[in-house]
Amino acid sequence: MPKLTIDGKEVEADASLNLINAAEQVGVEIPHYCYHPGLSIPGNCRMCLVEVEKAPKLQIACNTRVAEGMVVHTNSAKAKTAQKAVLEFLLINHPIDCPVCDQAGECKLQDYYMDYDQEPSRFPLPEKNRKGKAIDIGAGVMLDQERCILCARCTRFFDEVTKTSELAIFERGDHNRIDIYPGQPVNNNYAGNIVDICPVGALTEKEFRFRMRVWYLHRTASVCGGCERGCSIDIHHHRGRIYRFKPRFNPDVNSYWMCDEGRHSFPGLQNETRLTSPLVQAKDQLVVEPWGEAVRRAASIIADYKRTFGGNSIAVVVDATSTNEEAFALKQFMKTTIGSERIAMLSWSPPGTSGDDELLLRANKNPNTRGLAALGIAGDGLDGLAAAVASGELKMLITFRADLVRALGEQEFVRRFGALDYMLVLSTDANETCQMANQVWPIAAYPEIDGSFTNFKGRVQRIKEAFPPPGNAIAGVEAIARLGKALDGVERPRSADAVFAAMASAEPAFKGMALATLGEHGADLAAS
Repeated sequence: MPKLTIDGKEVEADASLNLINAAEQVGVEIPHYCYHPGLSIPGNCRMCLVEVEKAPKLQIACNTRVAEGMVVHTNSAKAKTAQKAVLEFLLINHPIDCPVCDQAGECKLQDYYMDYDQEPSRFPLPEKNRKGKAIDIGAGVMLDQERCILCARCTRFFDEVTKTSELAIFERGDHNRIDIYPGQPVNNNYAGNIVDICPVGALTEKEFRFRMRVWYLHRTASVCGGCERGCSIDIHHHRGRIYRFKPRFNPDVNSYWMCDEGRHSFPGLQNETRLTSPLVQAKDQLVVEPWGEAVRRAASIIADYKRTFGGNSIAVVVDATSTNEEAFALKQFMKTTIGSERIAMLSWSPPGTSGDDELLLRANKNPNTRGLAALGIAGDGLDGLAAAVASGELKMLITFRADLVRALGEQEFVRRFGALDYMLVLSTDANETCQMANQVWPIAAYPEIDGSFTNFKGRVQRIKEAFPPPGNAIAGVEAIARLGKALDGVERPRSADAVFAAMASAEPAFKGMALATLGEHGADLAAS
């Protein structure tokens, strides 16, 4: 690999890298706007001009490949002069919007002005060109043309990634503006990505505008639960509230992007229907009861059925939105404590949702169908359970994250499972299945727990707890451990790391893995 020197630091870099990438390896920042590693290189912003010894003039670092013996200066007098000049040109017609701009706090124009310029404007405010402000261009995106610096990231994204080309650059000179074609708004499933890659406040999300200053937000690395793709994301949250999902780079799953369905799925995780306390059916009403009483009640019922009818009188339906750890804990609980082999997977997608596309979207809206299958939990087991109910063999059903009534329809649910004696529902939200239950336990949603999902290609990725669940809701593995201990007095692993370790020891597909070593990009199943 070529060896070069950047600001006095020796770098050994792959020959395919440009100077921006090479400089990052030694902690040197080369400012840039138009360059994005997931897009083509237009070299039009000129912010990344650097001095390369023996070159006749300044070079753009984004489109200059590393070479053996190259000596690069990013902070020489020539480079600094160029940086100041570029920033002055970019700011000539820029509005003084910083106090009200949603990009404040993560704006590269603000950051670079403070780092590389800090010169007063020589252009009078009244003489600035006026362009469009707060234009709804479709797909939940707002455009402020006055703030645009014409880096062309957005137009390239639509040209190169989605290939829908809804945006273009119109007019000439300082009248240049980004805009849609007349009567043709942005209309694709990936529009939110142009907000992510916009380095200034020209493109903003309609739903996020004026809701929260970004410096109050905390970021937690996770995985999108919107479909079986399992895009790597960052959850942006504050005081137990999610404000947005942003894609996190993963070369093996989603590159730099995510779909808008997944991006806007978080409101469904924090509805007013969230369950916050255990409930029990009393006189045709669900009433609150303490966790201790709820666990004792369920354990007593299970023990009675097991003693009277045997372990196979009890079954579990686990939803494919459950984590690997939750599914494994349930499987072990049923096998070792209950003595039942009746565990089935519900992998269901609501009608009317999008199908597969050539980029990221998947028709299967469950994040962990492959993970449950790798654990040997069948996706066609509901028919067998229904037959067991009809024959009188199956008396009690435990559902875990599975809204059977919504998936099957009320009439079909009653036909298949209406003859059950007892039903315990573990759910994040009050739903129609809860109304059919004898007991309901509140469990945490996936942004509130540690664990892992396995995507449809067999990639196991880690999710992390962003904040605790609301009220008295608890993690799913904790609920399973409490119930198990009440039945047999045995302590079970309650942390995601410990459950994953037990799973890796017992399940061939996860052999050799550990939750702590999955890293940012995850790892493939051992037996995929």
